[in-house]
Amino acid sequence: MKRLTVYLNGKKVGSLDQDNSGLMQFSYDQAWLHLPNAIPLSRWLPLQPEPFRGKKARPFFAGILPEEDPRKKIAAILGISERNDFAMLERIGGECAGAVSLLPEGAPPPSPEDSRFCELNDRELRDVVAELPRRPLMAGREGVRLSLAGAQDKLPVVLHDARICLPLGDSPSSHILKPEPGRFPGLAANEIFCMKLANAIGLKVPPVEYRLIGKTACILIERYDRLDNTNGTITRLHQEDFCQALGFPPELKYQAEGGPLLRDCIALLREWSTAPVVDIRDFIDALIFNALIGNADAHGKNFSILYRGGEHRLAPFYDLVCTLAWPELSKIPAMKIGGSRSLDTLTVGNWQNMAKETRLGWPMIRERINGICQRILDELGAIGMMIEKNNPAMAEQLQKIITDRSSIMLKQTSLEVGSDLPK
Repeated sequence: MKRLTVYLNGKKVGSLDQDNSGLMQFSYDQAWLHLPNAIPLSRWLPLQPEPFRGKKARPFFAGILPEEDPRKKIAAILGISERNDFAMLERIGGECAGAVSLLPEGAPPPSPEDSRFCELNDRELRDVVAELPRRPLMAGREGVRLSLAGAQDKLPVVLHDARICLPLGDSPSSHILKPEPGRFPGLAANEIFCMKLANAIGLKVPPVEYRLIGKTACILIERYDRLDNTNGTITRLHQEDFCQALGFPPELKYQAEGGPLLRDCIALLREWSTAPVVDIRDFIDALIFNALIGNADAHGKNFSILYRGGEHRLAPFYDLVCTLAWPELSKIPAMKIGGSRSLDTLTVGNWQNMAKETRLGWPMIRERINGICQRILDELGAIGMMIEKNNPAMAEQLQKIITDRSSIMLKQTSLEVGSDLPK
């Protein structure tokens, strides 16, 4: 039997065990269960004295690990099986999404006051960015235990006096650095464009900035699940993505593979959010925005719940990208909107069907679509001017795609509004 101790912000929550057959089991610590302000690690893992075994425990813990190609490379570097979630958590589970840290049994708990980081000079930073495709999350580097979900190369970092630093041990990071992958030229400018456009029209998104490191375009994203304290320390805020909260393992993040449906996400917010009316409205706004910018990759792991001050709220939005900028990528929405089979054929009728499926009022959704289309068209020019200095070709392409999509949908909703008028 192997054991890892599970912490939330340095406080012991429970233990994750792996038996000789490889089966995982999570149990809450009795002292944690008796705390008046104890929160569950996940909606899928409610506070209870009985352990969670196997398939019940796996969605949350597998959900904080990297996926696909980065996971394969990390496993090879560490000399472990890529299917062994426990072994990977043991090696890289010190700094994860949210407030969770996993440490070997008997190791001292993580302490924000003991935050350690290594400042990178320009050459070292270029070397790290160049090495990331071969060494995701800097796995195997001495003193580094970092984990982030997803299939794209990224790195948790600390921004200290405007310098990018590498967190050591189990120390919290403050930002995420995402270098542009070679197979998707222009991705950094694309994501910066979409995130800034989202912010301009009123969606909640974390601050982002474009950085050129060596010859690699990168995105630096401020973590919404971290708080900078006045004494220079960083406090973790707990979070989990929708797949974790609904009990879907990361390999089932797409609807086509058995992952969450939109009605599952709406039901989750109705039941679990402490402000469901506001969060459902904001979630619908994000769905509309993703459809208008042409993002087919808005799957269940790209939406999260943030735990703060006793509240469970929809987290700020992230990974907003126009996937239509690359014609070779799938146009099938990761979560279908009213049965839509392609972003190219999405109509007002699909949105009406979605309203029925999710038991939401169509007039409210129509009003949200109409308003977001108009705000996007109002803000596109300014965002394009802001981004074109980094990648003028991508800025021009995005402006055309998003203008066309927003104008068509605005026309459809306006005609639909007209059909309600008395004859």
